[in-house]
Amino acid sequence: MTKNDAEDWHPWIGRTETHEDIIDPVRARAMQATLDDPNAPLQAGAPLPPLWHWLYFWSAKPQATLGPDGHAARGGFLPPIDLPRRMWAGSRVDFHGPLSLGAQASRRSSIADIRFKEGRSGRLAFVTVRHEVWVADTLCLTDEHDIVYREAARAGDAPPSREAAPGDAPWLREWRPDPVLLFRYSALTFNGHRIHYDHPYATGVEGYPGLIVHGPLLATLMAELARAERPASDIVRFEFRALSPIFDTAPFTVAGRPENAEGSAEVWVADPEGLIAMRGRVVFA
Repeated sequence: MTKNDAEDWHPWIGRTETHEDIIDPVRARAMQATLDDPNAPLQAGAPLPPLWHWLYFWSAKPQATLGPDGHAARGGFLPPIDLPRRMWAGSRVDFHGPLSLGAQASRRSSIADIRFKEGRSGRLAFVTVRHEVWVADTLCLTDEHDIVYREAARAGDAPPSREAAPGDAPWLREWRPDPVLLFRYSALTFNGHRIHYDHPYATGVEGYPGLIVHGPLLATLMAELARAERPASDIVRFEFRALSPIFDTAPFTVAGRPENAEGSAEVWVADPEGLIAMRGRVVFA
């Protein structure tokens, strides 16, 4: 399709779908292993850590229906916008109550907004999906997820302007990404997008210098840093915005600092050059 205006896609707004899942402790323990979590293995009844809900509610489409990038072919729930690159641009997550391991849960999703803009690299489309996760009649969390659709990379495209990360962060951890880490997270989230595990595809077809570290994985690492620094505080809101990709070609840092005495913190991901690639904010109870 070649529709180029938000008005053309207005009928898609309000479209819904629902997925059911059990918040499986085995999957959570596999995530602990993937992140080298030093805590005791999670057991049934324990609260699921913040942002780990992305491990659940898989959309398992038949192999024959997948597109060339490994995603489900366009159409169905998400609009078939005719821009070839698709990435997670950001999220705003509110935690209303614990999502306990072992619970039978449902995720109710709806298309909340579709908008277009012109960027440095050409035409952009932003689709916002609102997810609600329920256990019986209790709303556990809401997650507004922004997806960006972009044109293919072009020779000579100007890189985005970005700012240097603060040099005095009291919270700091270095991560060394590799294909195994990315493969394991792709498996845990049932994410078939080839930019995360297929090096020839990522470099030869989409034009990236290496494999891309998943946006939700980077966001989870920011939340994990905040949890480690404030172990006695519950996170009630987490929001983030992706500014540029992180690749598996070099180490990156996850950092943060408290914003105020009321219980919020600024967190960010810095690329190997020390420039901010993702910015987030944590609100504690």
